[in-house]
Formats: sequence, C-alpha cells, structure tokens
Amino acid sequence: MAFLLSYHTIGPALYGSVNDVRRLPLNCNLSTAKRSMPAHPSVAKEVVVGSGSCPRTLAVKVRDGAGPPVVWLGGFRSDMGATKALAIDAWAEATARRFVRFDYSGHGQSGGRFEDATISTWLEDAQAVISAYAEERPVLVGSSMGGWIAALVARERQRRGMPVAALVLIAPAFDFTQSLMWERFPTEIRDTLERDGVWLRPTEYGPDPVPVTLALIEDGRRHSIMGAPFDPGCPVHILQGMNDPDVPYEHALRIVGLLPKAGTVLTLMADGDHRLSRPEDIARLVAAVAETVNAG
Repeated sequence: MAFLLSYHTIGPALYGSVNDVRRLPLNCNLSTAKRSMPAHPSVAKEVVVGSGSCPRTLAVKVRDGAGPPVVWLGGFRSDMGATKALAIDAWAEATARRFVRFDYSGHGQSGGRFEDATISTWLEDAQAVISAYAEERPVLVGSSMGGWIAALVARERQRRGMPVAALVLIAPAFDFTQSLMWERFPTEIRDTLERDGVWLRPTEYGPDPVPVTLALIEDGRRHSIMGAPFDPGCPVHILQGMNDPDVPYEHALRIVGLLPKAGTVLTLMADGDHRLSRPEDIARLVAAVAETVNAG
C-alpha cells in the first residue's frame, strides 16, 4: 500500500510493477524513439579529492547521454553497486540519459578509511564528482545519508546561483548524526564515544560492526538543516517507508514541513522498510526519477 501526499499537481501515475527493471514496465512517458536510442556504456572514472599528504581517490562510473544529468548519492556504508543505483543505471541505459554514480571516501571501491571520514568529507566528495561530471543543473537522487548530502549540495549551489534541477530523496536522513544517533544513544554509548572517540555499532546490514566516531557526530552538527525552513531552490520528491526502523517516517514529515509547499511531493509506502528495494519500491523510484527528468 502506498500513499501520495503532494503539494502540487503531478502528472502521470508513479506506480507500476517491475519483474525486470531493464524492461521498465513503468508509466514514465518514455517515447518509442527515446527507448530505441543507442545506449552509452558505463565508464569507470576517478576523481582525486584533497591535497597534501592525504588525497582521496574516488571511484566513479559515468554513463553518457542526454541531460539533465542524474547523480546517485548513496547511503551510510552503502556503495554505487546498490540495488537502487543499478536500477536507475538500467533506466539511464534504456533511455540514453547521462547518469553518474560514485563511492564516497571509505566506501566501496574508493580510497580512504571509513572511520576517518565525516559529513564534511562526504559532502566534499559529492561536490567534486558533480563538478567533474555533472555540472549542468543535475538531478540529485539521494538515499538515506545521501539525501542529506544531496540537500547540502543543493543548498550550497543555490547560494552560488547555480541551483540543481531537482532532488529525489529516499528516506532522507537529514541531521541523522544528531537526531537519529546522538539523541537516541543511551548514556553508556555517549560515554564510550566521549572516552574512546569511537563506538562500534552492530548492524543487520553486514557481519562487521560500524565504527561511529565522535568526530562524525560533532561534524554533523555543522551541517544541520532541520532547525529552520529549508529552500533548496528546486522541486523535491521524497519516497519514504512507514516501516523504516532507521529513518522513521515522522522524520520525513518534519522535513516536508520545512520545505516550500510548491514543488514538494511526499510518497509514503505504508509497508515499506528503510531500503525500499522491493520491485514495487524500485518501480516507484525509477518512475519518480523519470518524471522529474522529463519535467525538466
């Protein structure tokens, strides 16, 4: 079951079923001519970020095609090979759209140590990749932490008079280091962080615990968005599961309350979890991206 809450009138329905994402059985308004265009291969690239003794080499994949470019910003401890990123890549291949995905420092194929990075690090990574491969008013698609990073990129570009084309956000974890971590941590975990500088957090998404550092928590406060109204200067479509234990749907409702009413859409999946990687979730995501790109 899904609910669509919209502050403006949207076009085609966002829903469909997906048995094979590459066949794209979606209401995406793709013309026959566009579907038949030759696809560009996804090419491995690199971006070097930072200088001095500790530069970071980021792994990037770029599929050339028509604009506006679509950029994938993954979540905390995720990578560019995630199910949702590959689904959008399949859509980009089928529709000859430019698509850029990358791994943050300490993630996937990129260099650097995860525990050395902060929100500032990953924001710098995203800005460098976008500057190198998607400067032309990109559509930013951010998942979980990537939703926060995408919003920070949009805010900075808006300040510079270079707004992004749109944001598509999946379970956006704005300010998660504070509101979804620190404020939820019991005293013993806070004490561990303040004493040792790191806490090893168990996770159901892999066999190894996740190092959460005090530096990550403190740096996150510098990038807080949720303390005041937030205008990214572009349309925003949020997709959120109501069974999400990591980013509760109430968090998405708070975000919607901070955004301009015009151009803001919230899609709630009543039975959706945090990953939103079921076929029906992927269908909604790809349709939302396609509609956003076609609207531009």
